[in-house]
Amino acid sequence: MTCLGDHVFADAVADAVRLLRGLGVEVDVPVGQTCCGQPAHNAGYAADAGRVAEHTVSVLNGTEAVVTPSGSCAAMLRHVYPKILSGGPAEEAARTLAARTYELSEFIVRRLGITELGDGLHGRRVAYHHGCHALRGLGVRHEPLRLLAGAGADLVHWPAAEECCGFGGTFSVKLPHVSAGMADRKLDTLPPVDVLTSADPGCLLQLGGRAGHRGHAVAVRHLATVLLEATHGPS
Repeated sequence: MTCLGDHVFADAVADAVRLLRGLGVEVDVPVGQTCCGQPAHNAGYAADAGRVAEHTVSVLNGTEAVVTPSGSCAAMLRHVYPKILSGGPAEEAARTLAARTYELSEFIVRRLGITELGDGLHGRRVAYHHGCHALRGLGVRHEPLRLLAGAGADLVHWPAAEECCGFGGTFSVKLPHVSAGMADRKLDTLPPVDVLTSADPGCLLQLGGRAGHRGHAVAVRHLATVLLEATHGPS
């Protein structure tokens, strides 16, 4: 679960659960989980972020793997938690949590060893946006593309596919004009597609919102929903 997933992309979170269970994974969604603390961390509230991190580590203790439909949240757990909890009683638990945390497509390809989910995307023109945290923070580049292509999707060439969308959490609030300009740059280079997808809800919120504001009629959908469609075709 993620904050944006819970409040804005609830269907995508549910689709991620359905997808994993369809692949034979036993999925548990701990009721005590909260925000991962990234907004507080990025805004400079180190103590608050640390308290949230300690809580999250406790809630997720004992899990075999932690899978999140958000590259930014996965990067927070994997890279930031061990640093902000270093020297404290939760340091070791944070490090072991980091080692078993995955972004959704990363888990499917690297942990489950699955690259083909079905052919439900046959003939669909798909553009994939590489979120900064997933691409640069986690090194997840090929995994979502392999899953989409393996399901028959026609992955279009998009010159700005790896450019930042401009969301950046608090960045989009503090520098809205720069943020909007970055999103516009991406949308201006987007070729005709059936769907624009990404593994990060924040990026989808940014690109979908900006596209709607500009009257750009493009379907913006989370990767979890698109991959679930890959398993059985359009709903």
